[in-house]
Amino acid sequence: MTTHLTAGQRALLEAALVQRQHELDRRLAEHHDGLSRVAHAREVLLQDGDDAPQRENARATDLAVTDMETQELGAVSQALKRVHSPDYGVCVDCGEDIPFDRLKVEAWALRCVGCESAHEAQATGRRTPA
Repeated sequence: MTTHLTAGQRALLEAALVQRQHELDRRLAEHHDGLSRVAHAREVLLQDGDDAPQRENARATDLAVTDMETQELGAVSQALKRVHSPDYGVCVDCGEDIPFDRLKVEAWALRCVGCESAHEAQATGRRTPA
């Protein structure tokens, strides 16, 4: 297998991953105000006000955002572990190189654009064009 990413490109992607990791860590810490996920969700639900359904919606949104950021943080951490290995930047589905331009946008990407589109369509039950 040839290495399609240069050492310089890997260094740039590693720096982007570290920066994103720090950003997500900071956002999650701010979001929770130092509380656990459960304690934070309870606090949102118990906030002052008479609109309980609105608080429930705010709590659900809050938890969804936290879940997405936590999931992304995990993907970033895994990419940091792989960034200098030969399989980094190789699509897990088709085995083709993931273009550097795609990795610049999402350095933790596991799939090329075509395979990611098919993966997302399958996950949502949509059909992909032939």
